[in-house]
Amino acid sequence: MPAMTMVQALNSAMDVMLARDRDVVIFGEDVGFYGGVFRVTDGLQKKHGEERVFDAPTEGGMLAVAVGMGAYGLRPIVEIQFADYIYPATDQLISAAARLRYRSAGEFWAPITVRAPCGGGIFGGQTHSQSVEAIFTHVCGLKTVIPSNPYDAKGLLISAIEDDDPVVFFEPKRLYNGPFDGHPDRPSVPWTNHPQSEVPEGHYTVPLGKAALVREGAAVTVLVYGTMVHVALAAAEEAGIDAEIIDLRSLLPLDIDTIVASVKKTGRCVIAHEATRTCGFGAELAALVQEHCFYHLEAPIVRVTGWDTPYPHALEWAYFPGPTRVADGLRRALEG
Repeated sequence: MPAMTMVQALNSAMDVMLARDRDVVIFGEDVGFYGGVFRVTDGLQKKHGEERVFDAPTEGGMLAVAVGMGAYGLRPIVEIQFADYIYPATDQLISAAARLRYRSAGEFWAPITVRAPCGGGIFGGQTHSQSVEAIFTHVCGLKTVIPSNPYDAKGLLISAIEDDDPVVFFEPKRLYNGPFDGHPDRPSVPWTNHPQSEVPEGHYTVPLGKAALVREGAAVTVLVYGTMVHVALAAAEEAGIDAEIIDLRSLLPLDIDTIVASVKKTGRCVIAHEATRTCGFGAELAALVQEHCFYHLEAPIVRVTGWDTPYPHALEWAYFPGPTRVADGLRRALEG
């Protein structure tokens, strides 16, 4: 199998679905001739035509059109250039797309996939670095997905496109071209030699709602997704802690069975994410672990997150929850 970056894997997923299903269309700002700001849609318009892959303005307008397309049987893929720009589209996503199946008693539905690069690590500052996943996990009727590697990215995106419900698909931009362990002072590492960069060229799926066990351990369970998967692996290795690391992959639906089985085994839990702390998705995870595993917990649940402040440009690495902060969280869980 060829080695792919996450950009190439996502591009391959859309290429496969455009060829496989005539109802699939892609639109967004600069996704056509330009190929997207991160080149994720590069070459797709030339290969599949301007009626299948085309440019469109304004986030709210694109999602409004996508809802209508979905109701009429199409499967639109809408690209939001940065997750930070998704706010104008939240009304269409929440009030229309997420509730269409329910309010029409199953007569209509909205098989929409909304792609958006998320997270920091590229000095994008407060308007190009946000992680807004918790907003959408709060909405009944939406599914929320965040991959951490090329293999999962392609399989999850195909599953999202084929799903009959709207899926918000966040792509950690710092992982587009290589895994990132949270050490900005070290040279960038390409995906080339990573085992999960081996991506089949054809159609395959990774199921939504199924977490991945990326590191077995007995001392503490670590719940992570996206970029933080690689940061957690680095933290556990550098701290010499026997941590079991679970990549959630999709936040909604959530694989609660895998989480519960791991926490019952280790008796301790650390939750790490890049988003702000207050009402971040880690708060929901902590509540679920407490509800399901209370009598198995040997220490308080620990959260390691971004700070409750806009993502700073000059102090990016003070905000980013890197390996040092995650390792400290692991030690606190073990000592608690």
